[in-house]
Parts: sequence; C-alpha cells; structure tokens
Amino acid sequence: MPLLILGFVALFAGAAAGLVRMAWPMPALAESVASLHGPLMVCGFFGVVIALERAVALSRLWAYLGPLAAGLGTLLALAGALQWAAWFYVLGGLVLLGASLDVFRRQSALFTLTLVLGALTWTVGSVLWAVGMAVHQVVPWWIAFLVLTIAGERLELSRFMPPSAVATRVFAGILGAIVLGLLAAQTSWGITVLAAALLGLSIWLVKQDIARRTVRTKGLTRFVAVCLLSGYLWLAVGGAVLLSAGSLIPGTAAYDAALHAIMLGFVFAMVFGHAPIIFPAVLRVPVPYHAWFYGPLALLHVSLLVRLAGDASGQFALTRLGGALNALALIAFILSTVTAVLLGNPAPSRAANLKR
Repeated sequence: MPLLILGFVALFAGAAAGLVRMAWPMPALAESVASLHGPLMVCGFFGVVIALERAVALSRLWAYLGPLAAGLGTLLALAGALQWAAWFYVLGGLVLLGASLDVFRRQSALFTLTLVLGALTWTVGSVLWAVGMAVHQVVPWWIAFLVLTIAGERLELSRFMPPSAVATRVFAGILGAIVLGLLAAQTSWGITVLAAALLGLSIWLVKQDIARRTVRTKGLTRFVAVCLLSGYLWLAVGGAVLLSAGSLIPGTAAYDAALHAIMLGFVFAMVFGHAPIIFPAVLRVPVPYHAWFYGPLALLHVSLLVRLAGDASGQFALTRLGGALNALALIAFILSTVTAVLLGNPAPSRAANLKR
C-alpha cells in the first residue's frame, strides 16, 4: 500500500501539472512541476504500478526496490531535486528490467521477451532524460515502455486463443519495427516506422485478442473486453496521427493528439479494465464489479474526443476543456474503484433471490 500511494502521488501531481500546462489554475506545487507532467505520469505513476505488479508476481524482496526507487524519484522531483529524481527513475527501470529478465529466465517465450523489451525501453528513456535530453526526445521510448508492457501481458493471455504461427511471426516483426523506430527516433523516418508499427500492433491486438469473444458475455468480463477494444482503437488513432505527422514536435496539435490518444486513450483504458483484477492481486483487497464502472470509461473517451477535436480544429478552448475532462475521468475512476471496495460485493438482485 505505501508503494502504491507513492504511485498515486505521482498521478495526482502529474495530472495537475498537465492542467497547469493548459492554463488551468492549480496549486503552487503543481505549477512548480509543470514541465514534469510526462515524467511524473510515466515514470512516477506507471513505473511504480508496473514494477509493483512485477514484484508481487515474482515474490522476491529485491524486486520491490523497483517501485520504491520510482516512488522516491517522484518525491525528489516534487522537492526540486530533479537530477536525483531522474536517476532514481533509472534505478527503478533497472530493477524492473532485472525482474523481467528473471521472468524470462524462468519462462522463455515471446511474451516474456516483450516484457523485457518494455522494461528496457523505460530504462533507456530514463537514462537519456537523466543525461540531459529533453522530454519530447525520450517520449518515444516511454511510449514503447507502456505499449510493449501491455502488449506482452495481452500476448500472455492469448494462450486461451493461441495465435497462429503466421500471427506470431507478424507480432515478432512488429516488435522489430518498434525497436528500429526507437533507434532512429531522432529522424523523420524513424518516427514513421514507429508510428506504422504502433498502428500495426493495434490491428494485431484487435484481431488476436480474446476480447473479441468475451465482449459478448456479461459483467466484469464484458467490461474488461470493452476497455481493451476501445483502447486498441485509441492506439490506432494515435499511430495514425503520428504516421500522418511524421514527427513528434512539441507544441503542435499532432504531438498533443498522438500522445494523449496513446497514453490516455489506450493506456488508461487498459488500467480501467484491469484495475478490478490487478488491485486484488497486489493489495489483497477485493474490487467487486459494478455497472457504474462504465461511467469513468465513457468520460475518458468523451474527454479525448473533445481534446482531439480541439487539436484538429485549432480551437485551444476545446483542447483545454478536453484536458480538464481527462483529469475528471481519472478522478471518477479512482472514486468508483474506492467506492466498490468500501461497499464490498454488490447486493444480489431480487431475481437472483427468487431463483434461490
């Protein structure tokens, strides 16, 4: 719980920093870290959550140094010790990489290799940032960290509907294209390759993921499937925008649209869907499913539509409104999850009682 709290400190600070960048009034602390919106969200929040999940799965005490280092990096960043914060994020990435390699050693498979690559991209991106590269220059590495981690976990679950040999080779080719795009990310063709790979991955996930079948079920299973499929759509949108732009130039509409389609639409849709599964595994706290979980998910998608409409039309007021709604969607998600925990199991319906 203390480690997860450190992650949520980064989430709140990072979201507030993002609102400052969109001219929304925020507390002085948020204003002081406005330039750290990306590092706080990626390294501070997702770094902690992903490293914590890996540590719990591995059941090794040393693996908990990963989320601890990333959490301390956030505290250092908020205290103004930016250089120290960057290297603590690097340490968190290195521990996650070590944990991922340990998993790969135990089970050599394409999905564990994908998880290793995900941890490696977080580490490399954090090192580049620590040695002085600008955030927008390391963003491709951090995008890959989240995308590859999610893709690896979904590939693991594909054992219930195993991809064909051809589909497996296609996935491996997409991984290779992502790596090539990252290595050449400072060139226009490198970004083009990366964007095409992300677009291709979204198509692969839609075609191969079991969510295409489970979306026809009910309850939590359907909710997770809706989250997954809608997230894949946002990954496709982000990849398409990036492919059309051919570059990641900060301050441009394409930069804002591509990053938030992927980092919010894709990544947070995955978070919303997996929270009722991951939180019980990590915290040993049940998160019963409730139909109201669809509310924050719908708000997330609507907020992104508003934001991207502002980007496309050049109306900053719309983009700004979308940003505020983005933050509101995250708050709604947290409140709905906490409420579900506090209420416990949903009361059985009258129909269910009559059947008994």
